[in-house]
Amino acid sequence: MSESRAKRTAVAELLRVSPVADELAQRFADAGHQLFLVGGSVRDALLGRLSPDLDFTTDARPEQVLALVRDWADAVWETGIEFGTVGLRKRGSQLEITTFRADTYDRITRNPEVVFGTSIDGDLLRRDFTVNAMAVDLTSREFVDPFGGIDALGKRELDTPATPAESFADDPLRMLRAARFVSQLGLVPAPRVVAAMTDMAEQINRITAERVQAELSKLLLGAKPRLGIELMVHTGLAEHVMPEVPGMRLAIDEHHQHKDVYQHSLTVLDQAIDLETKHEPSSEPDLVLRLAALLHDIGKPATRRFTEGGGVTFHHHEVVGAKMARKRLRALRYSKEIVSDVSQLVFLHLRFHGYGRGEWTDSAVRRYVTDAGPLLARLHKLVRADCTTRNRRKAAGLQRTYDELEQRIARIAAEEDLARVRPDLDGNEIMRLLGLPPGPLVGQAWKHLKEIRLDRGPLEHEEAVAELRRWAAERGIEAPDQQP
Repeated sequence: MSESRAKRTAVAELLRVSPVADELAQRFADAGHQLFLVGGSVRDALLGRLSPDLDFTTDARPEQVLALVRDWADAVWETGIEFGTVGLRKRGSQLEITTFRADTYDRITRNPEVVFGTSIDGDLLRRDFTVNAMAVDLTSREFVDPFGGIDALGKRELDTPATPAESFADDPLRMLRAARFVSQLGLVPAPRVVAAMTDMAEQINRITAERVQAELSKLLLGAKPRLGIELMVHTGLAEHVMPEVPGMRLAIDEHHQHKDVYQHSLTVLDQAIDLETKHEPSSEPDLVLRLAALLHDIGKPATRRFTEGGGVTFHHHEVVGAKMARKRLRALRYSKEIVSDVSQLVFLHLRFHGYGRGEWTDSAVRRYVTDAGPLLARLHKLVRADCTTRNRRKAAGLQRTYDELEQRIARIAAEEDLARVRPDLDGNEIMRLLGLPPGPLVGQAWKHLKEIRLDRGPLEHEEAVAELRRWAAERGIEAPDQQP
């Protein structure tokens, strides 16, 4: 868009939130201070997507900011005050006001020596990218854009206000943020940004795993995560963040020999995203599904074996891949739930290929559902996304077969309540029938009865009791006589 049109768009968005912004600006002006809407808030206003969470910068010092907002805001917090930031909430909007900064970095850690600045231009110079280095004077509604952020946004270009080498040396996390903005906003990094990322990729190791994970998650939840991942792999950044992903370039996928496993996995990620709203419709991107799609084949390089005639196999790559996914996600400090869910999806993603043309028994279908548990809807999407063949007839056949499996699951679930598969006898009844106290034997008996339940479906009560007594007798457990 042209610069004038971009400004009009941003002003229109500002007017939408003007009551809060205007009131705040007036308070600062009355006290002799400047106040600017800044950074991502201006960028999002230009894109027509301004949120109620707004960022401001000012020449006022933190203690002066507190004095100006304390009796005006609905709530105030001082969590970031040592970095010059005061947070507050006003009529549903969450605002952050930060004093002009002119920080210096030791370039060993990511932690800056906080130095308050004296000008808006100096504050914008220290920001990560030109599209985030724009401001709007809230008194005059004039743009401040010393580094060409509007022009860069119009060209969808990602560049830095200072040189990329200076910017990334100050804060290496900005390299991962570059990949994130490529995913979220569809920006294209300037050649000098790509060159600096390539030269400095290893410096991402200065950043804590928690911060890396937060940026990686935002990247994966973006509109086009494939583009961000490709940038990470191309520059070598992925080798330090998630090396298993570029490692997949070494293996040739036995089903799709025209592309390597890395490209196949990116295609599966794209297709999983397309499916996110088709099963259990949701407006929110699914981090667990996207991680599983990206990582589902990471076990292939370690399990690759060549066969006579030029073939290649990857036996048990789902088992190896699940272990690798668990290890990597733990290293990135993901939650236990995410680690467990993603690794289980990786482990299960190949199970469907044993279904053939419907040869599974109802017992096998029950096990598929039970092993997936609450992940079943995601497993459906992952398995469907994993079909990347260019052979339309083969692809259509696979989809029809999976349609049939889902129909069988629905039928059996309606008949047997598969979501809550339990043995036909509970723990209390097992203890009563066998005369056992609480302990490991009760759990073993319960598990045995559940296996039978999965194999044969629901049993009549007398049949379940007979199976329990048979199991007990095989282990020398004498069950007491039961009174009629």
